[in-house]
Amino acid sequence: MNPINRKSALVLLLCALLGLSGCEKADATDDPASTSEVSSAESQESSAVSTPNTTAVLDTSALFSERDLAGSYDESEAVTITLNGDTADCSSDAVTVEGSQVVISKEGVYLLSGTLTDGQIVVNAADTDKVQLVLDGVDITCADSAVIYALEADKVFLTLAEGSENTLANGGSYVAIDDNNIDAVIFAKTDLTLNGSGSLTIQAQAGHGVVSKDDLVITGGSYTVNAASHGITGKDSLSIAGGTFSITSGKDGLHAENTEDAALGSLYLADGTYTIQAQGDAISASGALQVDGGSFQVTTGEGSASVTMTTAQTMGPGQHGPAPFEETTATTETTVEEDTTSQKGIKADGTLSIQGGTFQLDTADDGLHAGGDLQITAGEFHLSSGDDAIHSDSAVQIQGGTFDIPYCYEGIEGLSITVDDGTFTITSYDDGLNAAGGADSSGFGGGGRQEPFAASSDSFLTINGGTFTIVSDGDCVDSNGDLTINGGVLNLTCNGSGNTALDCDGSYTNNGGEVTTNDGSESNPGGMGGGGGQMGGGMRPAGGRGNAPMEPPQ
Repeated sequence: MNPINRKSALVLLLCALLGLSGCEKADATDDPASTSEVSSAESQESSAVSTPNTTAVLDTSALFSERDLAGSYDESEAVTITLNGDTADCSSDAVTVEGSQVVISKEGVYLLSGTLTDGQIVVNAADTDKVQLVLDGVDITCADSAVIYALEADKVFLTLAEGSENTLANGGSYVAIDDNNIDAVIFAKTDLTLNGSGSLTIQAQAGHGVVSKDDLVITGGSYTVNAASHGITGKDSLSIAGGTFSITSGKDGLHAENTEDAALGSLYLADGTYTIQAQGDAISASGALQVDGGSFQVTTGEGSASVTMTTAQTMGPGQHGPAPFEETTATTETTVEEDTTSQKGIKADGTLSIQGGTFQLDTADDGLHAGGDLQITAGEFHLSSGDDAIHSDSAVQIQGGTFDIPYCYEGIEGLSITVDDGTFTITSYDDGLNAAGGADSSGFGGGGRQEPFAASSDSFLTINGGTFTIVSDGDCVDSNGDLTINGGVLNLTCNGSGNTALDCDGSYTNNGGEVTTNDGSESNPGGMGGGGGQMGGGMRPAGGRGNAPMEPPQ
């Protein structure tokens, strides 16, 4: 395809002559949603800070404009573009057709229909323009670039017309047409919004499904994405109000990452239905990640059953954790790849906040993972994990929810754990609850972490309420600091030799909780096993290693 010429300097010169404030005022008049539309660059910096006494970590009030949410258009005022195989027809001077390439150069609403066998839709408008592309039954393939390329505009809306079925596909390669690294079926250098009520199928034989190098917003529609790399990704932010998503990806399913600004790279899910099969993380953010609701059916890698965890062998006094793994014949290259591939369910490098939703996660790595605090207010969770079901490198705070964890290395792990309420059914290879400290590996199967953790004032485990049924081959409840039970009902069964149902390195206080153990350790936490849990979780599982495997549930 021919290189795309950018808009001439005349547009910028005219804006300068009219005055920047005049341009902004005109834009506010043209766009009825602009009064409520605030860029993430303005709001993101403050939104990454957690508010006391709440699990909200993002300011979501300005993430979606009225126009984002409406997903509507006036067909009588739309410019019609008809796609005809290897070319297109349009009578507007805002549209240039060069062979199979359609270039849109002015603000407006454009209604597209038909088939383009090897072509491209390009938006190259002024940086103050808002351009809306309405897909009403399109089938477009681009052999060697993006199907839709938003090069320049203030914002691009991609609207799925009601009842329409649309397909966009890349042929398996990306050939440079300008200075930008185009690597997705839908590729935007601008803010991008996907909305409407129709359906869209995206086939990315190479690269990603959807990429915005700015803010990416989705408020409605039904999406089927098959991508060799990430499914849907926004650089500064990815915010989804709703929709139905079926994503199969060679890397992450939903992905937000900004390596240049730690205040950006956030991901927000208000609602929606998600079915994700990812070879990387299902949902991943380099910044904060907040989930307010939705239904999630997630598998990463080959699922938790692909990770074999060995049962603990008999150990002498003072020894904790599982038996050492047997050596394998895997090559060094294979081992490195397994140890560095992150295959988590929902992962935030910053704070992870979940305020509701239904979660069915079957993951080779952690189910829920946070590099910062991990906060859960409510939700229904069924988590099968080849590593920790719930893990934070910092504090875990759970206010409520239902947690069914039938298969995991450790059930819940963090530097500290505070549980106010909830129902927990956990079967774990090592500890059920573990306040241990130490950053988890981001790799497959936990990366073989085995360093000891001494007692720490930063580590503590506090249970204020809730119902717990824990069966564990490690300690059922383990704290490397203080262990305090202020309420709740705990039924604990420890099956591991050298471990105990209750274990702590600091002080143990029970102010009214009902605790039942199979080893009597409620009267002497850690004493029955002799050692106080110094291994802090022991060695991590790795696929196919060890003997006497703990089998995943059928």
